[in-house]
Amino acid sequence: MLSRIVATPVTRYLVALLLAVFVYLYGLDGLHIPRNGDEEVYAHITRMTAQSGNWLPLQSSLDDMRNTKPPLVFWQGIASTNWGSDWDWWHLRYPSVTYTLLTALLLFMLAKRITGKVETGFVAALTYLAFFSTYRYGRPFLVNPGEVFWLFLPFFTLLYWRSFSFTSRLWIPLLLGVEIGIGLLYKSFALLAPIGLILVWWYLHQRRYQWREFLLRDAFKPVLAGSIALGIFALWFAFDPDPQSVWREFVLGENASKFDARSGSYWGQLLWGGSSVWALVLGYPMNAGLLAFPVVAVFVLAYRRRHYLSQEERLVWIWMAVLFVVFAIPSQRTARYLLEAMPGVALLCALNWHRIPRWVFVISLVACGVVLALFGWLANSLENEVGGLYGFGYWSLMGVTVVLGLLAIFKSAWTRGLVNVVALLTLLGLAAFLRPFDGALGSYSAEAKQYVQDKTVWVPCNFRAHFEGPGIMLKGALVHGYQENWNLNMDQLAERYSLFAVRLPLQAKPCEGCAVIGQRLEMRSRHNSEELHAMLKGEVYQHLFEREWLLEAPQASRLNQTGTQEEGCR
Repeated sequence: MLSRIVATPVTRYLVALLLAVFVYLYGLDGLHIPRNGDEEVYAHITRMTAQSGNWLPLQSSLDDMRNTKPPLVFWQGIASTNWGSDWDWWHLRYPSVTYTLLTALLLFMLAKRITGKVETGFVAALTYLAFFSTYRYGRPFLVNPGEVFWLFLPFFTLLYWRSFSFTSRLWIPLLLGVEIGIGLLYKSFALLAPIGLILVWWYLHQRRYQWREFLLRDAFKPVLAGSIALGIFALWFAFDPDPQSVWREFVLGENASKFDARSGSYWGQLLWGGSSVWALVLGYPMNAGLLAFPVVAVFVLAYRRRHYLSQEERLVWIWMAVLFVVFAIPSQRTARYLLEAMPGVALLCALNWHRIPRWVFVISLVACGVVLALFGWLANSLENEVGGLYGFGYWSLMGVTVVLGLLAIFKSAWTRGLVNVVALLTLLGLAAFLRPFDGALGSYSAEAKQYVQDKTVWVPCNFRAHFEGPGIMLKGALVHGYQENWNLNMDQLAERYSLFAVRLPLQAKPCEGCAVIGQRLEMRSRHNSEELHAMLKGEVYQHLFEREWLLEAPQASRLNQTGTQEEGCR
């Protein structure tokens, strides 16, 4: 009896979903999870605002980095950290994971509702969670998880209750307005342009493009929803004691500046370069990561089946097309702007899962194998250099993932059911590979952390507010940043700061006369061609890491010992 229960498809999918939840929670407090540099900017604004004791105005010590985003993401951080009293990455990040899992739940419900099949619901949820963009941007303390959830919710509302949602004259438009308004308070009022256009097109499509019927019966609904959403967003201006700064820093600085070509002409950047429209074309498969090949297959299938698409599929394609076109207009174009459409991509994948050729999934499985081989090679090289980094658990994870991948490749009945599981386990393999460097090797000792309590420490900084990460690690110290590209040598740093951190090659020694308070390993993110060539020859440890020294220099001139500003990280 028990074996029959375990063998049912629903049970297997439930186990896979529990695995996905574990993957998203594993290592959530780590220093080296896949993320974006904006996370530390948001953490800085959250910390400064929490210290002020007020929800508004937002606070920051960085030039023009105060009203960089609407307040909801910062209020979320204030609430999850209990006004900064529980200040660590776990408390800042767990609401992001909650939002991401809720988005996956909406996908499960919607796919199940459309097809009547619970398995399709599981495929939609698992596919979304297996996307690399979901893993990278759906876990850190960023605006994206909340933004994606709240701006997916209106389309979920219309599709899930489609039998009456499009005909509702008041309650559904009101609900849509509230949902969109909360989403705008996570990202920007500018998102009302694509969202409003999608709603207009959806209502028009529902009327079979009968303009007269649309204008008489439906045109006011997107207008009503948009007006409510803008009204909710305008509450920021109404309650902020300094609305002029909100206008200058957010409306003009954060939004209008995205139409500035900066270097070269607008049309030149539109047609070629890293921020061209062609780079944006690759955004959907790039965001899918290891599932890029099934996503491309869905696009091909949609073109071939364009005359036979279901109404739900047509509406989702409208949604994705509008987002692409609108985000191609600003001079800054990146695949990250398409994150709001990735739930739609996952839904389309699930609806066409049985139509995607098996060999496409096999390519994704082979790609997982290549990535796993890279992790294994790096881990083995590091193990030979250091030892004790990767134990039985890590290699068991790698082995299980490889076995499941081979089963999915060679046993056709298992291919579609296992591809998402193997992709999720590959993401877990990445986290497990990085996890040792969140422990003793990548952190300062307890004695070093105790020594810097209530003292000013200067740390290297290569991005705005990059000092917030070391600030969480050295909790209780007054951490500030100096710019790495100043290229100050150790003697200059020792003269300028009495207590500071510096990153050096593994073989280098700290300055003479400086007291070593602590040391840790830090992973390097940029390598030149010679270093990459040396790593391929096996010199991984020497080039993948550098050593960060925490030093005290009693001979410092104390020109900057007050630590009143992040002088190099603005």
